[in-house]
Amino acid sequence: MAARQTVPVDPEKDREFDRAFEQFTQFVDLEEADRRHPVRGNAVYKTSVVLWMLVYQRMSKDSSLEAAVKKLLRARPAILPANKRVTKGTLSPNSSSYSLARSRMPGEAARWLAEQVSASLINATQPSFDGRRVFLYDGTTITLAPEPELRRAFPAACNQHGEGVWPVALLTVAHELSSGAALVPEVGAMYGPNAVSETALMHNTLQRLPADSVVMADAGFGIFAVAHQIFTAGHSFVLRMTRQRFDALTRKAQLVEQGPNSRTWSHRWCPSAKERANHPDLPADAVLDVRLHEIAVHENLTLLVVTDVPHAAAALAKLYERRFDVEVDIRNLKVVLDAENIRARSVDTFFKELMGSIVSYNLVIQFRRQAAALVDQPPRRMSFKRTWTTFRTFLLPATFTTAAAWREEYRKALGYAMTDKLPNRPGRKYPRETYSRRPKSNSFQKRTPKPSLN
Repeated sequence: MAARQTVPVDPEKDREFDRAFEQFTQFVDLEEADRRHPVRGNAVYKTSVVLWMLVYQRMSKDSSLEAAVKKLLRARPAILPANKRVTKGTLSPNSSSYSLARSRMPGEAARWLAEQVSASLINATQPSFDGRRVFLYDGTTITLAPEPELRRAFPAACNQHGEGVWPVALLTVAHELSSGAALVPEVGAMYGPNAVSETALMHNTLQRLPADSVVMADAGFGIFAVAHQIFTAGHSFVLRMTRQRFDALTRKAQLVEQGPNSRTWSHRWCPSAKERANHPDLPADAVLDVRLHEIAVHENLTLLVVTDVPHAAAALAKLYERRFDVEVDIRNLKVVLDAENIRARSVDTFFKELMGSIVSYNLVIQFRRQAAALVDQPPRRMSFKRTWTTFRTFLLPATFTTAAAWREEYRKALGYAMTDKLPNRPGRKYPRETYSRRPKSNSFQKRTPKPSLN
C-alpha cells in the first residue's frame, strides 16, 4: 500500500492558501454574490452564506438542511456577518431560517457561482489539442421526486401500461477534456408535450465556450444542424455519424486520401430537404466544408467521423478515443457525488441543488488537478473516486480556526491524494456492451388523492 507522500512547502502557495482559506474562494469572491443579490442588513443567511451551505449539502453524505446548519455553527466561516447571534454563539440550530433563505435566494446566484468556478478551473488548465480546448458533449437524465410541480415540468415516462411515477429531467452536459471540469448543463423535459432533444439543449452551452474550441460528440449529435450550430458559434467540430448518414454523404464526396486502415473524403455539406423541414431556422445558404473519415479501429469497430478540423485521420482517431471520458465524468457526477439523487420538491430548488452539485464536482476536479501536478501526471490519470474519498475524509468534516491550520491539513490531504492514481494497464480496453435488463413491472400503482376536509 502506498504511504502518504510529503508535499513540499512552497511560500507562494502558502500565501495563496492564506488568501483563499475557504474551499472554493480560490475560484470566486463570494462577497460578489452579496453585492449582486443583497438581503436585509441584519440577516445571517445572506447570499454568500446560503451558497456556502448549498455546496456543503451536495458534498456531504448527510445532505439535510439540519446538517448544513450544524456545519455552519461548527465551522463559522469568515463569510458569516458580524451579527450579534453569530458573535455571541446564540444562532439557532433550527433549519427553518436557512430553508427560507435558500428558497428566497434567486436561482441566478447559484448559477453564477457554478459558472465562476467552472471558468476558473478551465482557465487554470492547459489546452489539450493543438493549443485548443476540447469539450466533450453528451446527454444524460436525472429522475426527480414525484412532486406535482416537478411532474408538470418534467413529465414521467409512459408506455402501454400507463404513466410512470418519477419525473425525468434531460441534461446536455459539456466537460473540458484536459481538466474534466464541467460546464453548467442545460436542462429540459425528456417526455411530455414540451420534450426537447439533447441537440436542442446544446445551443446555450456553445455560447459559453472559450473562443475557437473543438466540440466532440457521439453519433446522436452527428447531424448537419448541430455541426452548423457549432460552426456559427465560432468553434470546430468532431462528430461521430451513423453508418446511414455517413454513406449518404460519401456517395457525393470526393475521396482524397486512403491508407491501410482509413479513408478520407472532402465534401461540401448541405442540409437535406428532411433536415430543413426539421430545422426551419437553418439559413437558405447554409453549407459546411468538411472532411469525412472512415477509420477501422479494429475488426469490430469502424469509426465514422465528420469534421472541419484539418487533421489526418490517425490524429482524429486518437483524439476521439477520449470521448468516452465524458461518460466517466457523468458517472462521477451522478454516482460518486450522488447528483442523481437530488430530492428537491420544487423546480427552483432542483436547479439550485444541481448548481451546487456542479460546484462540488469541480472542487474535487481542482483538488485532483493539484494532486496530479505534484506527481507530474495528467489530471485524468488520477482516480476521481479515490481523490473524492481523500477530499471528503480529510477536509470536509474538519473545522479550522486559522488559515495556517487549513493549509497544513490541505497539504496533508494532497499527500494522500498524490497516491490516488489509476492502475497502469496499457492496452486494456473496456468496450461498451449491452446487457439484457432484468424484467420489471411497468404497471405503476397510482396514489389515491386524500379526501378534502372541506
